[in-house]
Amino acid sequence: MIAITGATGQLGQLVISGLLKTVPPSHIAAIVRNPAKAANLAALGVSVRQASYDDEASLTAAFQGVDKVLLISSSEVGQRLPQHKNVIKAAQRAGVGLLAYTSLLHATGSPLALASEHVATEEFLRASGLPYTILRNGWYVENYTGNLAAALAHGAILGSAQDGRISAAGRADYAAAAVAVLTASGTPDPVYELAGDQSFSLAELAAEVSRQAGKPVVYKDLPEREYEAALLAIGLPDWLASMLSNSDAGAARGALEDRSGTLSRLIGRPTTTLAEAVTAGIAG
Repeated sequence: MIAITGATGQLGQLVISGLLKTVPPSHIAAIVRNPAKAANLAALGVSVRQASYDDEASLTAAFQGVDKVLLISSSEVGQRLPQHKNVIKAAQRAGVGLLAYTSLLHATGSPLALASEHVATEEFLRASGLPYTILRNGWYVENYTGNLAAALAHGAILGSAQDGRISAAGRADYAAAAVAVLTASGTPDPVYELAGDQSFSLAELAAEVSRQAGKPVVYKDLPEREYEAALLAIGLPDWLASMLSNSDAGAARGALEDRSGTLSRLIGRPTTTLAEAVTAGIAG
């Protein structure tokens, strides 16, 4: 059986959808905090099991009979390490045969503030003795195209990435990579650096949005703190505004660029292009 934590999240749902193409639903366990939110999965025959990242005992119970676990990193920045440790310790106790973890692109050398919790989780996982594979996911292109309404309304995309290049891929691409690893017949690699086939700057993103929308949209580069202030001004919570502005500043230093092509090789197809992502973003 394959268990997916955070199964009702955007990535988790895509992973389960991908697994269902080749794996019987009874062989998939959706690990969720609130089973009511997974009613659609239960209706498909997926085993829905209640557990919380904060409750190691509930995770241990949920992992009974599970061969492989996909630990989708917690969304609670600042609380991730203790939560991830709970999952890893529960997988140990349950005798899981493989734990796959969604980390960050080039985590060990990344200047992004997000990297520290990922690096610490990777270290704990390696020391656990569990068979593991680390999926170091690059930036999701949806981080930029998921809400283009503001850019179209104001004719501008704000950021602090300067002319840094971003090898983003679609959330579905990263989900497909997880599926490939979880269903592989052989032993997966210990680490995969995953990113889009092509990189783009935020100026190129703005140009593509402008081209497809048929109206002027420009990229306005701001100092990191000014960009953070702009994000706060539109109502983003402190932690998210800080994370996005810091990540943009990291992109200016090359932290989100990767030319390995590992992701497309793993999933057996090209990754989502910028033009495709913008089309989907404009369509809403």
